[in-house]
Amino acid sequence: MTRAVQITFDCHDPVRLARFWAEVLDYVIPGPPGMTLEEGADPFAAWSAFIAGLGIDLDPSEVRAAIEDPKGRGPRVFFQIVPEEKTVKNRVHLDVRAAPGLEGAERMDALEAECTRLLDLGASRIHRVEPSPPLETGFIVMCDPEGNEFCLD
Repeated sequence: MTRAVQITFDCHDPVRLARFWAEVLDYVIPGPPGMTLEEGADPFAAWSAFIAGLGIDLDPSEVRAAIEDPKGRGPRVFFQIVPEEKTVKNRVHLDVRAAPGLEGAERMDALEAECTRLLDLGASRIHRVEPSPPLETGFIVMCDPEGNEFCLD
């Protein structure tokens, strides 16, 4: 039997990271239970109204966010507030498959194009590892807006 997993990010701004990673992964930000969001509607505004409708006064330190694969194949990603700063390199990181099936210069060009898109979303670039066949196909190391490392692979 396989088990589903959820990937959880500790962070300072769950809404910002949810919006960032939803764009990176082509995921969606789900609305509240039983609510269908109209095209272009802000899911976080819907959540605020839903929570207020329950009579809950949510403290800013209690804000959380999630993103989901609209096709239901990938894991749910959850973002929760923690008070401490990130101090060391991640022990686990995401490899974002941005150039499936491509090789050599074509692969690296596709990774560079995706890197540029993610820089515009608030990511930062750390370094590029060049292809070194037969074992290394090349990748780009980046950080999300809160400094969590990930690779474009």
